[in-house]
Amino acid sequence: MSKNATIIAQDGRPRCRWCDAAPEFLVYHDTEWGYPVDDDRRLFEKLSLEGFQSGLSWRTILAKRAHFRAAFHNFDFDRIADFTSKDVESLLQNAGIVRHRGKIEAVINNAQRAREMIEREGSLAAFVWRHEPDPATLPPAQTAPTSPESIALSKALKKRGWKFVGPTTVYAFMQAMGLINDHVEGCVIRSEIERAREAFIRPV
Repeated sequence: MSKNATIIAQDGRPRCRWCDAAPEFLVYHDTEWGYPVDDDRRLFEKLSLEGFQSGLSWRTILAKRAHFRAAFHNFDFDRIADFTSKDVESLLQNAGIVRHRGKIEAVINNAQRAREMIEREGSLAAFVWRHEPDPATLPPAQTAPTSPESIALSKALKKRGWKFVGPTTVYAFMQAMGLINDHVEGCVIRSEIERAREAFIRPV
């Protein structure tokens, strides 16, 4: 990783360079990105938002996140799983979200698949965390768009009928949900993530 991989934030401490790209990124970087998550709703939300991001920027999605949460009942997949074609048409009129029929229908489909997975596996978190990489096998932070584990998780989800869950989308999901610590060396948050991951109890 280049020595230019970090920036000095307004508080004088180094961060991953990407959080300098937009004012709202710093709080997201410091308080969410990379902290391990075992809550099924939050995991489902992130997979859904990563699917919506396909072809767009994360800044666009983050700016609309509150609207997405309102439109999709805070990503309660039990409620989303019962959405009908009328709900799809209503969502296509919602200017607060990304109005892409395929992505909207994918969220509904995936909510149904999530419900099935929980019946079969116990939780979405348990299934996802089985694909946590060995940190010793990871490349330097933020140098790869996918990993063997993201490819495997993508294939496993697709096999179970999930949509918009390609390897790159899944890798971004794994970065954000703490399955890997992809904060660069020198970023002040990297050590905080390591401590959080050490204390985290993996779901089974």
